[in-house]
Amino acid sequence: MEVTELIKAEEKRQAETLTLIASENYASRAVREAMSSVFANKYAEGYPGKRYYQGNEVTDRLERECQSRAEKLFGAEHVNVQPWSGAIANQAILWGLRVSNEDVQLSQHLSSGGHLSMGQEVSATSVIMHPEHYRLTADGEVDWEELREKARQFKPRIIWSGGTAYTKIFAWEKYREIADETGAYFVADISHIGGLVAGGVHPSPVPWADVVMTTTHKSLRGPRGAMIMVTARGTEKDPELIKKIDKGVFPGVQGGPHMETVAALAVALEEAARPEFAEYAKQVVANAKTLAEELKTAGFKLVGNGTENHMVWMDLTDKGIDGWTAAAALEAAGLVTNRQAIPGDSRPAYYPSGLRLGTPAVTTRGMKETEMKKVAELIGLGIGAAKRESGGIGNAGGETADKAADQAARKAYKQKISNDPELVKIAGQVRELAQKFPVPE
Repeated sequence: MEVTELIKAEEKRQAETLTLIASENYASRAVREAMSSVFANKYAEGYPGKRYYQGNEVTDRLERECQSRAEKLFGAEHVNVQPWSGAIANQAILWGLRVSNEDVQLSQHLSSGGHLSMGQEVSATSVIMHPEHYRLTADGEVDWEELREKARQFKPRIIWSGGTAYTKIFAWEKYREIADETGAYFVADISHIGGLVAGGVHPSPVPWADVVMTTTHKSLRGPRGAMIMVTARGTEKDPELIKKIDKGVFPGVQGGPHMETVAALAVALEEAARPEFAEYAKQVVANAKTLAEELKTAGFKLVGNGTENHMVWMDLTDKGIDGWTAAAALEAAGLVTNRQAIPGDSRPAYYPSGLRLGTPAVTTRGMKETEMKKVAELIGLGIGAAKRESGGIGNAGGETADKAADQAARKAYKQKISNDPELVKIAGQVRELAQKFPVPE
């Protein structure tokens, strides 16, 4: 099959389904055009004015402009715009701040919505610095007592905030207080809420953190990449911090930057500085709150009992199905979500008890509260169909004692849901709704 055909197939899939994955969005045509520009042809290893290749006069100007836009938008002292992804950016931060592998990093545990790139056991970041973890409480809040106790016990070099699942407003000042008490660097990963911070609907960590990392493709609506920001507070704590972070990126963990991505990021940052982006960010949160309230009314349990940002975190423990089962059925119905562990989850990570939803992408398509009510209704119907077709898959905690039997049952389930009349009907309703709110060209 030709790549062109695959691109057209993906365009069709995106147009006819609703993206409810909290970490996905739609980049504008201007952003995508910059990503396919001639900057893709240029090798620019190093930093502006200090490249290892000739012919970088224009790329130097581009990178400096991108940095300037990021520094102005977020109020940071310095921004490195070269990281290829959030995971690599976090690895660069660890590498840049590392003294030895006996240093300790303290982060949110994977089972409590933490991210792989903050020292989780299966990640290479667990080797750069020794990992210790804190958890969320049952209602989805940081267990501040545990965080403080572990910080006092382990004297970490880095305290991380952020991860893949958290529905509250971050209490930056609490992290700062604990970091100051123990001498740690406070690093805020705002990958999910970067656009909400830029749009003014979530408090910024810049006045509180030493270093801030954000990916650029989620709520910020840019290309797939990342930025690392060094704050004024950070340089006051450590005058060498900018140099350490830049060296952590290059030559620490990556080579030449992808200048086409830097170009696209510069475009996205200009878009995020516009007044209409602030309105967009406000609507993202309003949509998430409406979606959460409608799901609660329909009888669904939510971690945190609602949301204060763009994310809705569903707890399916009382529904007799796991997150894998629910996400598969919803995908068959044209509602694209992802499974997610919940605090204290007893199920394995691949078959967790929860489901994660987000509103950035559907908000980009122009949907508002009225549509969120309809989406909540369709989600309820889809999960009802999932429970009916599941045959009790995962009731005993993810995988049955007979793993082969469990896998066979799940394979049969996926075949059943592809032809389930209720899910086919929902998929038709989703297509009809999606056609009213086209994907931005």
